Amino acid sequence: MTFLLRATLFLLLCSAPAPAQDGATLFKTNCSSCHDAGIARVPPTSALKTMFRSTIRQTLESGPMKTQGAALTSSERDAVINYLGVPDKAAAAAPPPTAFCKVQKPFSASASNRAEWQGWGGDASNSRFADAATAGITSADVPKLKLKWAFGLGEGPTVRSQVVVGAGHLFVANMTGQLYSLDASSGCIEWTFDAGKRIQSSLVFGAVDRDGKQSAVYFGDAAANVYGVDASTGKLLWKVQLDTHPAARITAAPILHGGMLFVSVSSIEEVSAGSPTYECCTFRGSVVALNPATGKTIWQTYTISEPPHPTAKSDTGIQKRGPSGAAVWSSPTFDEKTNTLYIATGDNYSFPATSTSDSVLALDAKTGNIRWATQVTPGDVYNLGPKANGGGPDFDFGQPPILVSLPNGHRALVIGQKSGVAFGLDPDAQGKILWQTRLGKGGALGGMEWGSAADRQNMYAAVSDLSTASVPDPSSRTGSRYAIDPNIGGGLYALDLATGEKRWSALPASCGDRPKCSPAQSAAVSAIAGAVFSGSEDGHLRAYSTTDGKVIWDVDTERDYETVNGAKANGGSMNGAGPIVSHGILYVNSGDGLWGGAPGNVLLAFSIDGK
Repeated sequence: MTFLLRATLFLLLCSAPAPAQDGATLFKTNCSSCHDAGIARVPPTSALKTMFRSTIRQTLESGPMKTQGAALTSSERDAVINYLGVPDKAAAAAPPPTAFCKVQKPFSASASNRAEWQGWGGDASNSRFADAATAGITSADVPKLKLKWAFGLGEGPTVRSQVVVGAGHLFVANMTGQLYSLDASSGCIEWTFDAGKRIQSSLVFGAVDRDGKQSAVYFGDAAANVYGVDASTGKLLWKVQLDTHPAARITAAPILHGGMLFVSVSSIEEVSAGSPTYECCTFRGSVVALNPATGKTIWQTYTISEPPHPTAKSDTGIQKRGPSGAAVWSSPTFDEKTNTLYIATGDNYSFPATSTSDSVLALDAKTGNIRWATQVTPGDVYNLGPKANGGGPDFDFGQPPILVSLPNGHRALVIGQKSGVAFGLDPDAQGKILWQTRLGKGGALGGMEWGSAADRQNMYAAVSDLSTASVPDPSSRTGSRYAIDPNIGGGLYALDLATGEKRWSALPASCGDRPKCSPAQSAAVSAIAGAVFSGSEDGHLRAYSTTDGKVIWDVDTERDYETVNGAKANGGSMNGAGPIVSHGILYVNSGDGLWGGAPGNVLLAFSIDGK
């Protein structure tokens, strides 16, 4: 899958190491031909230069790029790290006393049942739609939205974890491992928890047990650990690792339903395959059902039933392994009618290709048994090794299916793929494809990425199609580098739920002369009655009329902010998590330097007239 930190962490060393010399020369000799060549999912040098040195070191010495890091001597790694990375700061200063709530709102016994926006999609069907009671604003109110407060999410170039709101409390995590509980109205801090690992997953908030006397926040980290944290105190209840593979991680928000916590497991192993000595590949995606009170595994289902085994050998004698891949990047969708989980999978990392990659799968929620699988792109084997080992097209699913009811009384699962095609499937007919509609060109960073939304009539899908263009750079070994293209990507579409017919389309806005800008709309979209919200890599969050797609509100988030917690913060490109609307407030993250866009680290809250 193209996403997030598996590429953020990617430091591909393309050639044999040069003799010890300065970091710039080492990087130019060994790395720039990849990072400045526009290779799909390889972040440009400009993005690497926004990362902390400790992040780069961990990646090269003990993380998923350990194999590549071993190609350099210790002194050479130091030189490259010091050339690329931002100096690590001393321990972050504690928030000032004024950042903390004077009085914390109590958690009632029923607090877990009053989550206004639950998990990734807002509800069990992953609709990313807030009804009138939840939203607290109407489409007529949207043009009146103004900044209410801003919260700094720590140091770093990217923010990924989507907020979750319940019973007047807001929970959000950052990329350096801090989880915050905030007052949802004012943004003051109730408590903090330090996971010690990068948190890139979104969150879910709910009851620990059936009596609802204790609530917890659940999330995952970049080492495939899952946490249960007491929602009222921030105390760790439990922590379990779901997969010991060094490239495994949790990117999706868990879902909590029927007394079980369901967690998706993904990985960045296809990036590891960029090393010519790496035995690609051995990771298999999975979904795990846990006891929410203890973290104990109830069942685990792999998306590929056959364990990986030795296959062929490379031209240099390196053993290849497979089958592998079919990671699950997005949250499961729960079907209460049939007690079924629906999940979407990514591509295979190595041969042989399987019938469950690039697929929507239905799992029995009680047992984890696979009931059916619908594959939409057969034979998609992709990794960053030689093209003959897996050249893609890398069309995984990065968003969850949305379970919807149709006017004729039937049901459908609607979902967008990185291929640029949106699909409607019949969950009651073994996943039969009802319709498919092309919206974008598609590609490794293309098509529909993180999340679509749906109301009772339409599916709302934003297109990424982020692209790169070559620009002159004398410091590069090739004399040029690749930067995001300001002229390609973007667009928002409304599709009829029953037929996939395009109701309307909204063209992307122009970047003009803004630097580090792309019109790509990679971030998840969200909707209320009459309005759909979509963030762009150009730093803007826009609201569109669900009637005709016209823009009814537009805010440029790329600027510096004075924050309620006293932290330095700025907005930037928008990617990954989308906005949520709850009780009259719209919350959204801003900042994404991953693909050469504008970095940032802020959570923004908007309300009518900023009150």
